[in-house]
Amino acid sequence: MYPAGRPRPTTPNREQARFTISTSGAESKNGLKGGKVKGEQRLAILPAKYPVIKSLMGPDPHLKWIVSGMVLTQLLACYLVKDLSWRWLFFWAYGFGGCINHSLTLAIHDISHNVAFGNKQAKWNRWFAIFANLPIGVPYSASFKKYHIDHHRYLGGDILDVDIPTDFEGWFFCTPGRKLVWLILQPLFYALRPLFVNPKAVTQMEMLNVLVQLVVDGALYALWGLKPVVYLVAGSILGMGLHPFSGHFIAEHYMFLKGHETYSYYGPLNWITFNVGYHMEHHDFPSIPGCKLPQSTLGSSRFSGDSTQEKQRGIVDGAPVWESEVHGF
Repeated sequence: MYPAGRPRPTTPNREQARFTISTSGAESKNGLKGGKVKGEQRLAILPAKYPVIKSLMGPDPHLKWIVSGMVLTQLLACYLVKDLSWRWLFFWAYGFGGCINHSLTLAIHDISHNVAFGNKQAKWNRWFAIFANLPIGVPYSASFKKYHIDHHRYLGGDILDVDIPTDFEGWFFCTPGRKLVWLILQPLFYALRPLFVNPKAVTQMEMLNVLVQLVVDGALYALWGLKPVVYLVAGSILGMGLHPFSGHFIAEHYMFLKGHETYSYYGPLNWITFNVGYHMEHHDFPSIPGCKLPQSTLGSSRFSGDSTQEKQRGIVDGAPVWESEVHGF
Protein backbone atom coordinates (compact mmCIF):
# COMPACT_ATOMS: atom_id res chain seq x y z
CA MET A 1 0.00 0.00 0.00
CA TYR A 2 1.15 3.51 -0.74
CA PRO A 3 0.56 6.99 0.74
CA ALA A 4 -1.98 9.15 -1.06
CA GLY A 5 -0.62 11.15 -3.94
CA ARG A 6 2.31 8.85 -4.64
CA PRO A 7 2.12 6.82 -7.85
CA ARG A 8 2.28 3.07 -7.67
CA PRO A 9 5.28 1.41 -9.31
CA THR A 10 4.74 0.56 -12.95
CA THR A 11 5.02 -2.99 -14.19
CA PRO A 12 8.53 -3.64 -15.50
CA ASN A 13 9.25 -5.14 -18.88
CA ARG A 14 9.67 -8.90 -18.47
CA GLU A 15 12.85 -8.93 -20.57
CA GLN A 16 14.43 -5.99 -18.79
CA ALA A 17 13.32 -6.63 -15.22
CA ARG A 18 15.87 -8.51 -13.13
CA PHE A 19 16.45 -8.74 -9.43
CA THR A 20 18.31 -5.59 -8.43
CA ILE A 21 19.92 -4.17 -5.33
CA SER A 22 19.31 -0.49 -4.65
CA THR A 23 22.32 1.69 -3.93
CA SER A 24 22.41 5.24 -2.60
CA GLY A 25 24.02 8.20 -4.31
CA ALA A 26 26.01 8.41 -7.50
CA GLU A 27 28.52 5.92 -6.14
CA SER A 28 27.69 3.30 -3.56
CA LYS A 29 29.97 2.29 -0.71
CA ASN A 30 31.20 -0.69 -2.69
CA GLY A 31 32.51 1.63 -5.39
CA LEU A 32 29.85 0.81 -7.97
CA LYS A 33 28.39 3.71 -9.90
CA GLY A 34 24.77 4.01 -10.93
CA GLY A 35 21.51 3.50 -9.12
CA LYS A 36 21.16 -0.28 -9.33
CA VAL A 37 23.25 -3.40 -9.47
CA LYS A 38 21.86 -6.21 -11.61
CA GLY A 39 21.67 -9.73 -10.25
CA GLU A 40 24.32 -10.98 -12.67
CA GLN A 41 26.75 -8.29 -11.47
CA ARG A 42 25.97 -9.12 -7.86
CA LEU A 43 27.00 -12.75 -8.33
CA ALA A 44 30.33 -11.65 -9.77
CA ILE A 45 30.98 -9.00 -7.11
CA LEU A 46 30.08 -10.84 -3.91
CA PRO A 47 32.86 -13.47 -3.77
CA ALA A 48 35.58 -10.84 -4.16
CA LYS A 49 34.09 -7.94 -2.20
CA TYR A 50 32.11 -9.70 0.53
CA PRO A 51 33.13 -13.35 1.00
CA VAL A 52 31.39 -13.38 4.38
CA ILE A 53 28.04 -12.86 2.61
CA LYS A 54 28.77 -15.68 0.19
CA SER A 55 29.66 -17.96 3.10
CA LEU A 56 26.21 -17.45 4.63
CA MET A 57 24.43 -18.83 1.57
CA GLY A 58 23.28 -22.43 1.59
CA PRO A 59 20.89 -24.74 3.43
CA ASP A 60 19.85 -24.46 7.06
CA PRO A 61 20.59 -27.87 8.65
CA HIS A 62 18.17 -27.24 11.53
CA LEU A 63 15.12 -26.07 9.57
CA LYS A 64 13.71 -29.50 8.75
CA TRP A 65 13.82 -30.56 12.41
CA ILE A 66 12.25 -27.34 13.69
CA VAL A 67 9.45 -27.55 11.13
CA SER A 68 8.85 -31.24 11.86
CA GLY A 69 8.51 -30.42 15.56
CA MET A 70 5.99 -27.68 14.81
CA VAL A 71 3.91 -29.97 12.59
CA LEU A 72 3.87 -32.68 15.26
CA THR A 73 2.95 -30.10 17.91
CA GLN A 74 -0.08 -29.07 15.88
CA LEU A 75 -1.04 -32.70 15.39
CA LEU A 76 -1.00 -33.15 19.17
CA ALA A 77 -3.05 -29.96 19.53
CA CYS A 78 -5.65 -31.40 17.14
CA TYR A 79 -6.16 -34.28 19.55
CA LEU A 80 -6.35 -31.97 22.58
CA VAL A 81 -8.96 -29.61 21.10
CA LYS A 82 -11.38 -32.29 19.90
CA ASP A 83 -13.46 -32.08 23.09
CA LEU A 84 -13.16 -28.33 23.75
CA SER A 85 -16.09 -25.93 23.52
CA TRP A 86 -16.10 -23.76 20.42
CA ARG A 87 -15.26 -20.68 22.47
CA TRP A 88 -12.08 -22.22 23.86
CA LEU A 89 -11.23 -23.77 20.52
CA PHE A 90 -11.11 -20.34 18.86
CA PHE A 91 -9.21 -18.93 21.84
CA TRP A 92 -6.46 -21.50 21.41
CA ALA A 93 -6.62 -21.21 17.62
CA TYR A 94 -5.75 -17.51 17.92
CA GLY A 95 -3.35 -17.61 20.87
CA PHE A 96 -1.46 -20.81 20.12
CA GLY A 97 -2.33 -22.39 16.79
CA GLY A 98 -2.26 -19.06 14.99
CA CYS A 99 1.30 -18.41 16.17
CA ILE A 100 2.54 -21.81 15.03
CA ASN A 101 0.69 -21.72 11.72
CA HIS A 102 1.94 -18.23 10.93
CA SER A 103 5.48 -19.35 11.68
CA LEU A 104 4.94 -22.37 9.44
CA THR A 105 3.92 -20.14 6.53
CA LEU A 106 7.21 -18.31 7.01
CA ALA A 107 9.06 -21.63 7.16
CA ILE A 108 7.39 -22.51 3.85
CA HIS A 109 8.71 -19.21 2.54
CA ASP A 110 12.24 -20.22 3.50
CA ILE A 111 11.75 -23.69 2.05
CA SER A 112 10.65 -22.11 -1.25
CA HIS A 113 14.23 -20.80 -1.49
CA ASN A 114 15.53 -24.38 -1.15
CA VAL A 115 17.18 -23.76 2.21
CA ALA A 116 15.83 -26.95 3.83
CA PHE A 117 17.80 -29.38 1.64
CA GLY A 118 19.79 -27.12 -0.69
CA ASN A 119 19.44 -26.21 -4.35
CA LYS A 120 20.60 -29.63 -5.52
CA GLN A 121 17.60 -31.24 -3.82
CA ALA A 122 14.86 -28.95 -5.15
CA LYS A 123 12.23 -31.70 -5.22
CA TRP A 124 12.89 -32.57 -1.58
CA ASN A 125 12.26 -28.93 -0.71
CA ARG A 126 8.95 -28.95 -2.62
CA TRP A 127 7.79 -32.15 -0.90
CA PHE A 128 8.88 -30.92 2.51
CA ALA A 129 6.94 -27.69 1.94
CA ILE A 130 3.81 -29.81 1.41
CA PHE A 131 4.53 -31.52 4.73
CA ALA A 132 4.98 -28.14 6.45
CA ASN A 133 1.68 -27.07 4.88
CA LEU A 134 -0.35 -29.76 6.67
CA PRO A 135 -1.22 -27.77 9.85
CA ILE A 136 -2.28 -24.78 7.73
CA GLY A 137 -5.41 -26.74 6.82
CA VAL A 138 -5.61 -25.51 3.22
CA PRO A 139 -3.13 -26.28 0.40
CA TYR A 140 -0.97 -23.36 -0.60
CA SER A 141 2.76 -24.15 -0.45
CA ALA A 142 3.13 -25.12 -4.12
CA SER A 143 1.22 -22.06 -5.34
CA PHE A 144 3.22 -19.82 -3.01
CA LYS A 145 6.48 -21.00 -4.58
CA LYS A 146 5.16 -20.25 -8.06
CA TYR A 147 4.21 -16.65 -7.27
CA HIS A 148 7.01 -15.87 -4.83
CA ILE A 149 9.53 -15.94 -7.65
CA ASP A 150 7.71 -13.00 -9.25
CA HIS A 151 7.63 -11.16 -5.91
CA HIS A 152 11.43 -11.19 -5.86
CA ARG A 153 11.92 -10.45 -9.52
CA TYR A 154 9.30 -7.68 -9.82
CA LEU A 155 9.10 -6.28 -6.28
CA GLY A 156 6.36 -3.62 -6.18
CA GLY A 157 5.36 -4.08 -9.83
CA ASP A 158 1.64 -4.07 -10.58
CA ILE A 159 0.20 -7.41 -11.77
CA LEU A 160 3.50 -9.30 -11.53
CA ASP A 161 4.01 -8.83 -7.79
CA VAL A 162 0.77 -10.19 -6.36
CA ASP A 163 1.87 -9.42 -2.79
CA ILE A 164 0.83 -5.78 -3.21
CA PRO A 165 -2.86 -4.76 -2.91
CA THR A 166 -5.00 -4.39 -6.01
CA ASP A 167 -6.45 -1.09 -7.22
CA PHE A 168 -9.81 -2.09 -5.73
CA GLU A 169 -8.26 -2.75 -2.32
CA GLY A 170 -6.55 0.63 -2.41
CA TRP A 171 -9.72 2.43 -3.47
CA PHE A 172 -12.16 0.72 -1.10
CA PHE A 173 -10.11 0.16 2.06
CA CYS A 174 -9.17 3.80 2.55
CA THR A 175 -10.78 4.72 5.90
CA PRO A 176 -9.64 3.57 9.36
CA GLY A 177 -12.61 1.20 9.72
CA ARG A 178 -12.20 -0.32 6.28
CA LYS A 179 -8.45 -0.66 6.66
CA LEU A 180 -9.05 -2.52 9.91
CA VAL A 181 -11.34 -4.90 8.01
CA TRP A 182 -8.61 -5.30 5.39
CA LEU A 183 -6.13 -6.31 8.08
CA ILE A 184 -8.56 -8.87 9.51
CA LEU A 185 -9.25 -10.33 6.05
CA GLN A 186 -5.63 -10.09 4.92
CA PRO A 187 -5.15 -13.89 4.58
CA LEU A 188 -8.15 -14.16 2.24
CA PHE A 189 -6.94 -11.31 0.04
CA TYR A 190 -3.43 -12.76 0.06
CA ALA A 191 -4.71 -16.16 -1.05
CA LEU A 192 -7.25 -15.02 -3.66
CA ARG A 193 -5.43 -12.03 -5.17
CA PRO A 194 -3.17 -14.07 -7.49
CA LEU A 195 -6.18 -15.83 -9.02
CA PHE A 196 -7.61 -12.50 -10.19
CA VAL A 197 -4.47 -10.45 -10.81
CA ASN A 198 -2.08 -12.89 -12.45
CA PRO A 199 -3.62 -16.37 -12.88
CA LYS A 200 -1.25 -19.16 -13.90
CA ALA A 201 -1.68 -22.72 -15.06
CA VAL A 202 -2.06 -25.32 -12.31
CA THR A 203 1.06 -27.46 -11.88
CA GLN A 204 1.41 -31.11 -10.92
CA MET A 205 3.00 -30.08 -7.63
CA GLU A 206 -0.07 -27.97 -6.83
CA MET A 207 -2.36 -30.93 -7.53
CA LEU A 208 -0.22 -33.10 -5.24
CA ASN A 209 -0.38 -30.37 -2.58
CA VAL A 210 -4.19 -30.35 -2.77
CA LEU A 211 -4.47 -34.15 -2.71
CA VAL A 212 -2.19 -34.59 0.31
CA GLN A 213 -3.92 -31.81 2.24
CA LEU A 214 -7.39 -33.22 1.57
CA VAL A 215 -6.30 -36.69 2.68
CA VAL A 216 -4.85 -35.38 5.95
CA ASP A 217 -7.84 -33.13 6.66
CA GLY A 218 -10.15 -36.04 5.95
CA ALA A 219 -8.17 -38.31 8.26
CA LEU A 220 -8.36 -35.77 11.10
CA TYR A 221 -12.11 -35.47 10.59
CA ALA A 222 -12.54 -39.25 10.58
CA LEU A 223 -10.45 -39.69 13.73
CA TRP A 224 -11.50 -36.77 15.92
CA GLY A 225 -14.37 -34.96 14.23
CA LEU A 226 -14.74 -31.47 12.81
CA LYS A 227 -13.12 -29.44 15.58
CA PRO A 228 -9.46 -30.28 14.81
CA VAL A 229 -9.93 -29.23 11.18
CA VAL A 230 -11.63 -25.99 12.24
CA TYR A 231 -8.84 -25.39 14.76
CA LEU A 232 -6.18 -25.59 12.03
CA VAL A 233 -7.99 -23.47 9.44
CA ALA A 234 -9.13 -20.90 12.01
CA GLY A 235 -5.62 -20.68 13.39
CA SER A 236 -4.28 -19.90 9.92
CA ILE A 237 -6.90 -17.22 9.21
CA LEU A 238 -6.67 -15.61 12.66
CA GLY A 239 -2.89 -15.87 12.84
CA MET A 240 -2.40 -14.10 9.51
CA GLY A 241 -5.03 -11.42 10.11
CA LEU A 242 -5.19 -9.00 13.02
CA HIS A 243 -2.42 -10.71 14.96
CA PRO A 244 0.92 -9.53 16.42
CA PHE A 245 2.81 -11.87 14.09
CA SER A 246 1.29 -10.18 11.03
CA GLY A 247 3.19 -6.92 11.37
CA HIS A 248 5.59 -7.99 8.64
CA PHE A 249 2.75 -7.81 6.09
CA ILE A 250 2.53 -4.09 6.83
CA ALA A 251 6.24 -3.54 6.38
CA GLU A 252 6.13 -5.41 3.08
CA HIS A 253 3.01 -3.69 1.66
CA TYR A 254 3.05 -0.07 2.84
CA MET A 255 5.31 2.66 1.49
CA PHE A 256 6.10 5.08 4.32
CA LEU A 257 9.13 6.67 2.65
CA LYS A 258 9.18 7.53 -1.03
CA GLY A 259 11.36 5.15 -3.00
CA HIS A 260 11.36 2.41 -0.34
CA GLU A 261 9.26 -0.56 -1.46
CA THR A 262 9.81 -2.55 1.73
CA TYR A 263 11.33 -2.30 5.19
CA SER A 264 13.10 -4.39 7.80
CA TYR A 265 12.17 -5.09 11.41
CA TYR A 266 14.83 -6.15 13.93
CA GLY A 267 12.69 -6.82 17.02
CA PRO A 268 12.17 -9.95 19.13
CA LEU A 269 9.37 -11.42 16.98
CA ASN A 270 12.11 -12.48 14.58
CA TRP A 271 13.12 -15.16 17.07
CA ILE A 272 9.96 -17.15 16.39
CA THR A 273 9.26 -16.15 12.78
CA PHE A 274 12.44 -17.33 11.05
CA ASN A 275 13.79 -13.75 10.94
CA VAL A 276 11.13 -12.64 8.45
CA GLY A 277 11.68 -9.08 9.65
CA TYR A 278 15.00 -8.95 7.81
CA HIS A 279 13.07 -8.35 4.62
CA MET A 280 15.45 -5.92 2.94
CA GLU A 281 18.34 -8.26 3.63
CA HIS A 282 16.35 -11.21 2.31
CA HIS A 283 15.65 -9.42 -0.96
CA ASP A 284 19.31 -8.48 -1.25
CA PHE A 285 20.46 -12.05 -0.60
CA PRO A 286 17.58 -14.54 -1.09
CA SER A 287 19.93 -17.53 -0.90
CA ILE A 288 20.78 -16.82 2.75
CA PRO A 289 18.50 -18.82 5.09
CA GLY A 290 16.51 -16.95 7.70
CA CYS A 291 18.65 -18.22 10.57
CA LYS A 292 21.69 -16.43 9.12
CA LEU A 293 20.05 -13.19 7.97
CA PRO A 294 21.06 -11.26 11.14
CA GLN A 295 24.69 -11.95 10.23
CA SER A 296 24.12 -10.45 6.78
CA THR A 297 22.96 -7.06 8.08
CA LEU A 298 26.40 -5.42 8.04
CA GLY A 299 27.28 -6.66 4.59
CA SER A 300 23.82 -5.85 3.27
CA SER A 301 23.91 -2.28 4.58
CA ARG A 302 27.36 -1.74 3.08
CA PHE A 303 26.30 -3.20 -0.24
CA SER A 304 22.88 -1.62 -0.52
CA GLY A 305 23.30 1.71 1.22
CA ASP A 306 21.39 2.91 4.28
CA SER A 307 17.94 1.82 3.07
CA THR A 308 18.17 -1.49 4.91
CA GLN A 309 18.13 0.34 8.22
CA GLU A 310 14.49 1.42 7.99
CA LYS A 311 12.38 0.15 10.89
CA GLN A 312 9.12 -1.66 10.43
CA ARG A 313 5.94 0.21 11.32
CA GLY A 314 3.26 -2.39 11.74
CA ILE A 315 0.13 -3.30 13.61
CA VAL A 316 1.77 -2.39 16.93
CA ASP A 317 1.60 1.38 16.40
CA GLY A 318 -1.49 1.23 14.17
CA ALA A 319 -0.06 3.71 11.68
CA PRO A 320 -1.50 2.05 8.55
CA VAL A 321 -5.00 2.15 10.05
CA TRP A 322 -5.14 5.62 11.57
CA GLU A 323 -2.99 7.66 9.17
CA SER A 324 -5.42 8.81 6.49
CA GLU A 325 -2.70 9.44 3.91
CA VAL A 326 -1.62 5.79 3.97
CA HIS A 327 -3.75 3.43 1.90
CA GLY A 328 -3.60 1.10 -1.08
CA PHE A 329 -2.38 3.73 -3.52
